Amino acid sequence: MARATGSWLTGPTETPGDPEPSEYAGEHIGLPRSGAGSLVGMARRITAMAVDWVIAMGIAALIVRPNPDRIIAETELPAGVAEPTAFEAVSGALSTPTWLVWMAIGLVAVALFGFTPGQYFLRLRVIRIDAPVRVGFLRALARQVLLTFVVPALFTDGDGRGMHDRATGTAVVRTR
Repeated sequence: MARATGSWLTGPTETPGDPEPSEYAGEHIGLPRSGAGSLVGMARRITAMAVDWVIAMGIAALIVRPNPDRIIAETELPAGVAEPTAFEAVSGALSTPTWLVWMAIGLVAVALFGFTPGQYFLRLRVIRIDAPVRVGFLRALARQVLLTFVVPALFTDGDGRGMHDRATGTAVVRTR
């Protein structure tokens, strides 16, 4: 008699409640195979996130205006440890402000418009899969917090959505 859960030795077994395998990503949630409204692949989502991070770093640098000479001079180093380079000093000073700006951009932009600047440039949009309405503040907040941990975004379900999107009932789709 086969176990309903399977094991790592035997592999998964089908249970009576398992959905049929899909022909394409997004089929189970009612999205088209290609074109506008179809799910986006991992590479474009990562590229959009990188664009957002660069924008956030630029805004954080304008706000903080780190002075590498001052940062290096104020750094207390143990004996025998080399001084950080100017790049290391500035990037270290900008790490938390960049994250805060990235969080704010992601939260506000997705809640109000349905896309971040990086997603806009790559023609992507965040949608709710349960209703044709805006994502909303709470879902955008939960999605952005989960994205901070990165790991949920790297794992996808059978439809190709990241775990952060599955948890918030959203999906990243093409706009054209």
